[in-house]
Amino acid sequence: HGGNWRMFSRGRRTKARFPQPVGWWQLVRRNRWTYHNRAGASTGAAAVILTISLFLALTIFVAAFVLAPRLGARGLLLDGRPDRPCPFGCSMAWLAVRTRDTARVAEVLRLEVLEAANWRTGIGTVYDDRLGPAHVFLSPPVGGWTFVVGLSLPHPVARSLVDKCTPMLLDLASAFPEAQYYFSYPPLDLYAWARATNGRLERAFAIGDEGVIWNKGKSTREERAMGLKLFEVRGVHGRSGDAGGQIILHPTESHVLALAGRWSLDPTRLGAGRGEFSAGYICASPAHWRAERLRKSA
Repeated sequence: HGGNWRMFSRGRRTKARFPQPVGWWQLVRRNRWTYHNRAGASTGAAAVILTISLFLALTIFVAAFVLAPRLGARGLLLDGRPDRPCPFGCSMAWLAVRTRDTARVAEVLRLEVLEAANWRTGIGTVYDDRLGPAHVFLSPPVGGWTFVVGLSLPHPVARSLVDKCTPMLLDLASAFPEAQYYFSYPPLDLYAWARATNGRLERAFAIGDEGVIWNKGKSTREERAMGLKLFEVRGVHGRSGDAGGQIILHPTESHVLALAGRWSLDPTRLGAGRGEFSAGYICASPAHWRAERLRKSA
């Protein structure tokens, strides 16, 4: 009836809408709009990629020239900002030297200072399974004592090995009023302590699975007060269960720490928000500290 019509719910009629032909100018305009949009999107993507690349380059630069100098001890991020003393001592070896001159301690022990480190990162390094065997932490002075901490310190583990603890303590005791040595390692059931003053070794003791390894000088008053003394027991022949020779109350880690507290400072009691803010050094352990077997005489 003169055109195409559709009926709606209200009863009105309206002309049906069919797709209209598109002119060439409209196609050109539409293609231009699509081209500019695509070009803008490509430019935006390129800008994002460029930004990411610059960010990565900046990160590499910071890591190489800012953080790398602080990466001491084979990749551990050390922090030289002073902090309060950090406790240590469990399953550890350490020296306590009566001095505030840490540089002189490093010189006497022939330590190679690698990088400044505060207590937190320094103690963390020597307790690390991978880094600890090759490094020691030279602490700042605490209460008049300077600590050298690390399992790489020489320790008397067997009679068949060269005694490197005694020369080390004598060197320190010749340069400083007093030097002490402690070793506590429950996994090996090995415990040791020693004290040298005025260039002389006063007392040294170590015990392990094979018995007493190191025993020089008389037992001190502090040791006897803790029950750490040898007893001479003579067995009676013919009776089961009799013992002969020397026996000792086998020490534990708590004994070593308690003795350190009586002789100098118990390192497990450091910290707890006390002490001055300070920093020490991570040092490479000298090669001459490594264990050596005694040469058999011809």
